[in-house]
Amino acid sequence: MSIPYEKCLFYEKALEHMERTVNVFASRVSAPKLAPYKNSFVYRYTEKTVHQALVQKLARVVSGLHAARLLLDAGFLQEQAAQQRILDEIFEDISFLSFSVIFGDSTPLHKNYLDWFFQEEFDPNEVVVSSKDRGMVPRQKIRSYLDRSVSGPKGSSKNLDALRTVSKAYSGYVHAASPQIMDMYGGNPPQFQMRGMQGTQRQAEHRADIWNYFYRGIIAFCHTAKAFGDDELFDSIRKFEAEFSQATSSGYQSNDWPEE
Repeated sequence: MSIPYEKCLFYEKALEHMERTVNVFASRVSAPKLAPYKNSFVYRYTEKTVHQALVQKLARVVSGLHAARLLLDAGFLQEQAAQQRILDEIFEDISFLSFSVIFGDSTPLHKNYLDWFFQEEFDPNEVVVSSKDRGMVPRQKIRSYLDRSVSGPKGSSKNLDALRTVSKAYSGYVHAASPQIMDMYGGNPPQFQMRGMQGTQRQAEHRADIWNYFYRGIIAFCHTAKAFGDDELFDSIRKFEAEFSQATSSGYQSNDWPEE
C-alpha cells in the first residue's frame, strides 16, 4: 500500500525542486569553512547569519521528507510520525527566522535562537569529551511570535491551540506514549507489529497524512525566498505549490483521505 504512482511522481518532483532551491540559497551565503577539530576538521558556517541558519534548516526539511517517505513505504509508521514531529518544529523555526527578516522584526529571542543554534555541542579542546549546556528558546515563545506575526499583536488562541494539539499528538510517537504505541497492535491473532505495518489501514492513514508535510515544506521554501528578498523565486515556488495542490489535494487535504 505505497503512495500511488501519480502522487509519487509529484512527491519526487517536489523533492527535486526543493533540493535545487536549497543549493540556490546555499550559493547566496558565505560557504562553510574548514575548522580544526581535535585531529581532524569539520565544516562550519563562521558568520552564523540568519540566512545560513535557514539554508541548514531547509536541508533538514528535504532530508526529513525523504526519510518520512521511506519509513511510510516500509510500513514503519511510528517512526514516520516521529520524523514528522521533527519536521513540525523545523517548519516553525523556518517561519520564525524568516519573519524576522521579512517584517524587519528581529527580537532578542531571534538573537538567542541563533546564538544557541550555532553553539558547538562539544569543546574540542577538552581532554574528556562532555556536552556543553545549550540554551533553547521555549517552543511556546516561538509559536506566540508566529501567531502574532500572522494574526496581529493580540494573536489568536485558536491558532495556538491548533499548534499545541498537533505537537502533543505527534510527541506521543517521539516519546513512545501508550496510545500511540497501541497503533501498532493488531492482526490475527492480535500482537505488536514490529516489522512494519504494510498493507494495513494504518498505513493508508499515514500515507494521507504525509501530504501535509510536503505541502508545508513547500511553504517553508516560500517564506525563505521572501527572507532572501527574491520575489522571482518566491513567485516560482508559489506557482509550483499551486500545481502540487491541484494535482494531489482538495481543500488543503490529501486526496488519499477516504471520503466519509
